[in-house]
Amino acid sequence: MTTAGTPTRGAGPLTGVRVAELAGIGPGPFAAMLLADLGADVVRVDRPGGPGIGVDPAHDVTNRNKRSVIVDLKSAEGPARVLDLAERADILIEGYRPGVAERLGVGPEDCHARNPRLVYGRMTGWGQRGPLAQRAGHDVAYIAVTGALGMIGQPDRPPAVPANLVGDYAGGSLYLVVGVLAALHHARVTGAGQVVDAAIVDGTAHLTAMIHGMLAAGGWQDRRAANLLDGGCPYYGTYETADGGHMAVGALEQRFYEEFLRRLGLADLIPARTDPTRWGELRERIAARFKSRTRDAWTAVFEGSDACVAPVLSLREAPRHPHLAARGTFTEHAGLTQPAPAPRFSATPTAVRTAPALPGSGTAGVARDWDVPRLICDPAADDA
Repeated sequence: MTTAGTPTRGAGPLTGVRVAELAGIGPGPFAAMLLADLGADVVRVDRPGGPGIGVDPAHDVTNRNKRSVIVDLKSAEGPARVLDLAERADILIEGYRPGVAERLGVGPEDCHARNPRLVYGRMTGWGQRGPLAQRAGHDVAYIAVTGALGMIGQPDRPPAVPANLVGDYAGGSLYLVVGVLAALHHARVTGAGQVVDAAIVDGTAHLTAMIHGMLAAGGWQDRRAANLLDGGCPYYGTYETADGGHMAVGALEQRFYEEFLRRLGLADLIPARTDPTRWGELRERIAARFKSRTRDAWTAVFEGSDACVAPVLSLREAPRHPHLAARGTFTEHAGLTQPAPAPRFSATPTAVRTAPALPGSGTAGVARDWDVPRLICDPAADDA
């Protein structure tokens, strides 16, 4: 008998769930990686010649914990092989422009004819319908029209681009995963699959829900660096240090703010917290103090405090941060340092089980395990 917190056999809470991923780039592969991290058996259907993004497949972490087969969907037999997988899958993920999967013969109707319980997840930037549905785009354009990009950066400079984290992954991948798991629950209860239309514009707009509430209540100005959480507040932002590093400050609450200023040596400015007319002075003096010491020196000053101050680390530095190292937030597998699976589960722990799947390397195993023998008949496939 197992109890709460007792690990069970397997590799995560989605052990036993089968996912077919039609290869793409960006949010689709990341969503499939998250499902694979959670234990799902994810089979990536790669195209001959690869995705063409210029990343060595052996280093593409988004393909960890997966298996790969190669299918030429433009060949006479290609669609039938994908439909064989769809028939045996619980979830299928694709990231084509609207209508492309249908033209290839692997759209929702084709797949549901073979497997009515299938959850068909569609990942796009603009969504399956709307004036821009057929338009090309990338993360920066999607977050631009939602208002999210316009909130980020300084008022006298163009908006700052937050890599492709806000659109592709937060507004895209994570919403697709929530959607397909919710639909999977529905399919298991009712026996009916469905289509999940995950659009980056929808997810990114949804992320701004709290801000829209604040805007309606008069607690948010519709411009950059003029608000509590967008860099407009001097005790919520970043400051340069003497060695060119930076410290991040998030001392919003009164007691955290007071501890922050005391450790900084600026206790005389405590009354300025609620007086926006003094925020300019507050920012200048905080900036001058931070410029007087190195990042490491300031990190030591705030060590063990509730001042809500942290050093701004680079990607290579982050895995060595004492807290992240102690938690195992990053891990090394097959020579690659990478983020460990998240979140964590007490009874069904997750892990990085396999290195990034090389195109076609899982063909024989998938053909056997999923009972799709004609996968190994595809001349494009690697029988490794």
